[in-house]
Amino acid sequence: MTQDNDFVSMIRRLKHPRFASMLILGFASGLPLLMVFQKLSVWLREVGIDKSTIGFMYWITIAYTLKWLWSPGVDRIKIPYLTEKLGQRRSWMIVAMVGTAVGLFVIAGSDPVNALWTTLLGAAILAYSGATLDISIDAWRIESAETQDQGFMAAIYQFGYRLAIMFSGAGLALTDYFPWYVTFSMMAGVMLTGAVLVLKMREPERNKVKVREAKPFLKSIYAAIFEPFQQFFVRFKIWIIPVIGVVMFYRLSDFTMGVMAAPLYVDLGYSKSEIGTFQSGLGIWFAFAGTFAGAFFIAKWGVIRTMIIGAPMTFITTAAYAGLASLGVPDQADIIRAANGGELVGIDVPSTWWLFTAIGADNFAGGIVGTAFIAYLSSITDSKNAATQYACLSSFYAFFCKFAAGFSGVIADSIGYVGLFLISASYVIPTFVLLVLILWKGPLAVKGESQL
Repeated sequence: MTQDNDFVSMIRRLKHPRFASMLILGFASGLPLLMVFQKLSVWLREVGIDKSTIGFMYWITIAYTLKWLWSPGVDRIKIPYLTEKLGQRRSWMIVAMVGTAVGLFVIAGSDPVNALWTTLLGAAILAYSGATLDISIDAWRIESAETQDQGFMAAIYQFGYRLAIMFSGAGLALTDYFPWYVTFSMMAGVMLTGAVLVLKMREPERNKVKVREAKPFLKSIYAAIFEPFQQFFVRFKIWIIPVIGVVMFYRLSDFTMGVMAAPLYVDLGYSKSEIGTFQSGLGIWFAFAGTFAGAFFIAKWGVIRTMIIGAPMTFITTAAYAGLASLGVPDQADIIRAANGGELVGIDVPSTWWLFTAIGADNFAGGIVGTAFIAYLSSITDSKNAATQYACLSSFYAFFCKFAAGFSGVIADSIGYVGLFLISASYVIPTFVLLVLILWKGPLAVKGESQL
């Protein structure tokens, strides 16, 4: 088969209804997180809540890093009536989406000035429901497509997620014309609409045919909680070590540089309109292009080779931020502000072309490595324990990367922006070595090329 026919065949596969469903689910997955951790903080600051309190609210994100604790329940607990009618995955999706809507309605009806606890309660409901939704969506995605289509599924998931970024941005713009409760209520309505659309989706066939034999209580607990994790060690044996290394370090550069990217833009002297235009506007389209390039590479060359391609791209685009920082005097920004009444004046702001190039390249590379990474995590799980194993892997890497990224500000203060971004770029080097080792000597299961 020619390369042209390969490409046409891949495009034709995108007509399958599961890809349209994945787009909707990717959007539904992204909206709760963005509403809690971006839009809500703007509202709280606007009404005078101090920055320390807003910062502590970040702890609510622990729901997304601890979701593996209740993922066995999402895998195995049947919801009365709904599971019988809709199946394991769709029933949990609907319950979780309704939960996100409830959280949004609670936030919409709260008064953060006089009763902040109600706002926090709504945020907690929204966060934990959103994390549960992620568990069920990840399991649905893994079970709904064969290994060769996981790249496309990951790409379309990210496409939907980034559409949620754009949509939530539009919701923020509406607050210039309507009260905040209107925006949050509208988003709740969108999540309820998503729950209705889930009714039209198909339950994965691999999930439908599962028949679990009745087991004593203690054996059931073991099967639900310990078996999924034990199965990793049984399948991978000694190769569990390089797999853990890849999971820990592959996205670490993105996390550590991402925390300090926005402060860099500000300290270089770029305006908020310039940052917003490139970051949330044009940058998103570069991310879309990278996402589908990643899916094409995976379909053509496989997950591991695509991850190997993405590693040097991450190194180059992260190091490019060191180059961007060297064009100005961002490390002197605080001193300049202190001397000029809080204003950043008297500096030469680098051309917006450099900002556009840095953001565009980073988003394109991020689209490729993000798609490849999701596809890899999906491919090394087994369908029997898809929700639990994927939640474990994604929670593990997110917790590690977020914890490490928390020190980015300390590093930037100590050695400057240039040093920070060069160190961040270096994190990808051990991952590159591990990926080459896996490609060279690893068994099929570790490469993500065989599933139970």
